[in-house]
Amino acid sequence: MTGSVIFSPLLPWPLLAAVALIALAGVILALWRGLAGWALRGLAAVVIIAALSGPSWRQEDRSPLSDIVLLIEDRSASQRLSDRAEQTERTAETLAARIAARPNTELRRVTLADGEGDTGTRLMTTLSDALAEEPRARVAGMILLSDGRLHDLDQAPDLPAPLHLMLTGQPEDWDRRLIVQNAPAFAILGEEVTLTIRVEDTGAAPEGMTQVPLDISVDGGEAQRFFVNTGRDHELPLTLPHGGRNVIQFSTPEAPDELTTRNNSAIVQMNGVRDRLRVLLVSGEPHAGGRTWRNLLKSDSSVDLVHFTILRPPSKQDGVPVSELSLIAFPTRELFMDKVDDFDLIIFDRYKRRGILPALYLQNVADYVQRGGAVLVAAGPDFASADSLYRSPLSAILPAQPTTARVIEEPYSPTVTDLGNRHPVTAGLIREWSGPWGRWLRQIDVDATDTTGEVVMSGVDERPLLILDRVGEGRVALLASDHAWLWNRGYEGGGPQLELLRRLAHWMMKEPELEEEALTATATGQSMQVIRRTLEESIGPVTVTTPAGETEELTLQETSPGVWTGEYTGPDLGLYRLAEGDLETVIGLGPAAPREFEETIADGSALAPLIGETRGGIRAISDGVPSLRDVRAGRPAAGRGWLGLTPREAYETQDVTQVPLLPEWLVLLIASALLLAGWLREGRR
Repeated sequence: MTGSVIFSPLLPWPLLAAVALIALAGVILALWRGLAGWALRGLAAVVIIAALSGPSWRQEDRSPLSDIVLLIEDRSASQRLSDRAEQTERTAETLAARIAARPNTELRRVTLADGEGDTGTRLMTTLSDALAEEPRARVAGMILLSDGRLHDLDQAPDLPAPLHLMLTGQPEDWDRRLIVQNAPAFAILGEEVTLTIRVEDTGAAPEGMTQVPLDISVDGGEAQRFFVNTGRDHELPLTLPHGGRNVIQFSTPEAPDELTTRNNSAIVQMNGVRDRLRVLLVSGEPHAGGRTWRNLLKSDSSVDLVHFTILRPPSKQDGVPVSELSLIAFPTRELFMDKVDDFDLIIFDRYKRRGILPALYLQNVADYVQRGGAVLVAAGPDFASADSLYRSPLSAILPAQPTTARVIEEPYSPTVTDLGNRHPVTAGLIREWSGPWGRWLRQIDVDATDTTGEVVMSGVDERPLLILDRVGEGRVALLASDHAWLWNRGYEGGGPQLELLRRLAHWMMKEPELEEEALTATATGQSMQVIRRTLEESIGPVTVTTPAGETEELTLQETSPGVWTGEYTGPDLGLYRLAEGDLETVIGLGPAAPREFEETIADGSALAPLIGETRGGIRAISDGVPSLRDVRAGRPAAGRGWLGLTPREAYETQDVTQVPLLPEWLVLLIASALLLAGWLREGRR
């Protein structure tokens, strides 16, 4: 039981103070005038003012509450290195036993796991959440069992009691870390990018290890080994070998007695993009569809277009002197002999043999395709004539021949074939246009039984309309009609002409996203979505090889024609290899350098200022578990071999009794008696 005097004034304190001043002035005036009852009048005023202040005697029945100690156990990835997990568990049990032996003290044990994604150790967030669950007035202390490596120091709460850190690890710990800086997400093919590589040793590293091996591999291939100095930045010029995703892995072998190899490697994933795509467009003659090709290619800012239209062939004899013609000579030798390999794509639009390109030049174009180039033939009536390109050295690479020399002049609706529904050039093309497609009016009859590629679109009576083929290292496409421009003009509602021709041109220029046989994966955190695109009706399971060398099989489901997908969650961070049939790819899961392993040597310097504000201490577990003792608030809470807890002496009020010290009747009686006595004394005078 405890008691105290409390006040509940009937008037605000400022007004009560004003009343007291007036009463004091009256007493002083009475004294100045020599009134004999001034003292009694003053006592009456004191009684009245005291009554207005509302004094009461409050008696509380209090029940003492126990103190609370928070014990935060860091179980993040860096705490599983070496013997830190055992250190943490052993120390936690020892401290729990000592706290349990203390009178009037409770323990709250909180376990901290890895943060979501790559957020690292959220030590302060966990401490804030734990404090929010407890009455702050009862918290006598907080003890952290950790390596001191946290990633949310800015989330530190206001601390009501001493904070202590028990550091895991050993004095002889050391670790080697590989750092890759300045790694861009994209790089232009053929141009160098410079990465900064650094290998640094931290902690009690052995002396004399100034040079270490560094292995570099691209797309999971054979690694090349170099030797680099530790503790220095090294500039590495790099040229991407191909378009699309390039996975580059850097690693250094495990050294004796180092803490972990998880930070001995880094994965950089860069997309290779072309700076400019060079296209040569040769129009055999002016026609309505010629501008369509030009507008399409000029609308793409990544395309450099060289366009020639033959307006006056050499065979034309109209008597006009050459000196009076405002025409540019066709630089045939420069384009088709000297610089043909500078182009990514050559388009022959309604071109026929007219004596401009000798057979030697056309043979060089065929060889250019074998070496990895691309040729697209947009065929008009000329393709079915005696001067057809098929009757030239290009016949060796063209996917179909005009055996009947027939030009079909009748309306028809272009149709995507079953194979075309699985080919990325035409798959989903129907969704690119609202409403039915407009009809075309002309098609060149090619032999459907003697095609060497994939027929992805058909026309009249299911005759081949668009044929795609691979020849050597290059690609060839044949569009057996020159009426694609009708879609562009909106004839009978038009059609997806720009999308079709864009996909066609980019497939020929080997854009990775338009490969018809491809195995790709996209990573999200520690999961990946595996995508298999194929022209086949079925596929086998995908073999996944983990960073540890273990293999698993992943069965994919067909989500759309020609596209099979599946989800896979990797057990570890690192480089994964995927294989299905003859296709292989690699992908890195997780960040290039996980935050948990950026710094692995135990260190309490980051927490030192926060701990210092509470007069707490930092102690290494390797030096032994310190004892616990009581300290007063504001006093040093750590010393040699001990850590301090601040008893809070918190309590819970069970019952409250409150009695007025000046009840109304007593005030009236005393004040009246004092005033009457003063009046009587002054009357006798």
